[in-house]
Amino acid sequence: MSGCLPWWKSGIVYEVYPRSFMDSDGDGNGDLAGIRDRLDYLAWLGVDSLWICPFYPSPMEDGGYDIADYRAVDERFGTLADFDRLIESAHRRGLRVILDLVPNHTSHLHPWFRESRASRSSGRRDWYLWRDPGPGGGPPNNWLSEFGGSAWEFDEATGQYYYHAFLKEQPDLNWRNPEVRRAFFDVMRFWLDRGADGFRVDVMWHLIKDARFRDNPPNPRYRPDDPPNRVLVPAFSANQPEVHEVVREMREVVDEYRERVLLGEIYLPIHELVTYYGHHGSGANLPYNFQLIVRPWKAEEIFRSISVYEGSLPEGAWPDWVLGNHDKPRVASRLGPAQARVAAALLLTLRGTPTLYYGDEIGMEDVLVPPDRVRDGREKNVPGRGLGRDPARTPMQWSGGRGAGFTSGEPWLPVPGSAEERNVERERADPRSLLLFYRDLIALRRSEEALTVGDYDPIGVAGSALAYLRSAGDSRLLVAANLSHEPCRLAPARRDLRGTVVFGTHSRRVGSTVARAIELDPDEAFVARLG
Repeated sequence: MSGCLPWWKSGIVYEVYPRSFMDSDGDGNGDLAGIRDRLDYLAWLGVDSLWICPFYPSPMEDGGYDIADYRAVDERFGTLADFDRLIESAHRRGLRVILDLVPNHTSHLHPWFRESRASRSSGRRDWYLWRDPGPGGGPPNNWLSEFGGSAWEFDEATGQYYYHAFLKEQPDLNWRNPEVRRAFFDVMRFWLDRGADGFRVDVMWHLIKDARFRDNPPNPRYRPDDPPNRVLVPAFSANQPEVHEVVREMREVVDEYRERVLLGEIYLPIHELVTYYGHHGSGANLPYNFQLIVRPWKAEEIFRSISVYEGSLPEGAWPDWVLGNHDKPRVASRLGPAQARVAAALLLTLRGTPTLYYGDEIGMEDVLVPPDRVRDGREKNVPGRGLGRDPARTPMQWSGGRGAGFTSGEPWLPVPGSAEERNVERERADPRSLLLFYRDLIALRRSEEALTVGDYDPIGVAGSALAYLRSAGDSRLLVAANLSHEPCRLAPARRDLRGTVVFGTHSRRVGSTVARAIELDPDEAFVARLG
């Protein structure tokens, strides 16, 4: 069955932050040639595709998500020829390459914006969101930037404000303008023609704003420790109904090519997230589901969110799961090393396509970045609030020693002392390591149709334990997990759960029998084959 499905349904996505993955020339910055040098590692690990965060020319005000040219490679990452070699090398190994598409905004240095701000009569004026000052000369409305402060920046030369959902150096494009759409769809075709296997679309839910630019309402659930922008509900500055037309058109471009995929970054409640699949599968193939990141790490919460998500999927829609990414604290820091294994077991056994974040497979943790080495524009804009993302973007830890095998020079972000113990080289030689746990679990997933494409059947939740069944044909696999540091017990009402443990976080459990009552040690998860 899995052989008949699109590759992105049965496969595993591995996210690469290019500046931090591998430096091939010693300048302290990762690059495309470095990624190419490490493709054998990804093939050894067992993933099927790599999603590469932006490598386009950029002033790096927002870590590459402020793009000055959509059809080129920033010189710090290499050249278009390096990209072509990377594609060829990846495809030769059976690996697909997904690119980051950033359509919501450009850099303020992009030629489109330079022309747009040149004058009110510019041919590209309407490519961005320009408005006259509001009453009293202030911003046109109360919309706030995701990165703090007003989302409107006044342009002295033309006497109008432009909108930026993020940094002021990231002006938002006007996706109601058909010329913007055509230009961006041509950008997509440029990379698809060069062999890209699809796109992960940045902040997909932001693309269309309210046509009347109405004020956002106050957020009655705002707490003082929330990010400043959450004082308002973004009812009119994001997730507008017309955005689905844009997503449908993006999907049409991707579907012009064989076996390509469209993923969408969407931080919305489940009932809104699933609308991005579109009518009859006309939207994103995989609207990213962040429940394992955003929900409290409690068995009842996670079990309920799985059920709600599964029950909300449109007919024919394929689920997906994400455990970590470049915007959130690392899973080993959020949950601790022991629970990071349990979380990996869930990620790789739940129904749907999983996405791994580079370094999570070796247990990389957030790294303390001194104030003088902060690179993240969000942290600089809202200092002291713990919102910076640099700690989760530090260099991949390939080996011990200076530079952690990432670079022969000075790394652009610091490498922690823990890299001496927590690195690929050391963990490949340790049968008890998290890295080999990931590799073995990926191998199990690939060998079991029940785990790659099988059905999901919830078994139950009690205390800190949850359990579910994955099945395909006559194969049935029970997954049980303890989301706490204390022992727990789950006694489902079903009487057909007798089987043998075939994989687990605790090696001594493998080969043992599972009866009707499921006993779990602290920080334990296992997979059992039912007879």
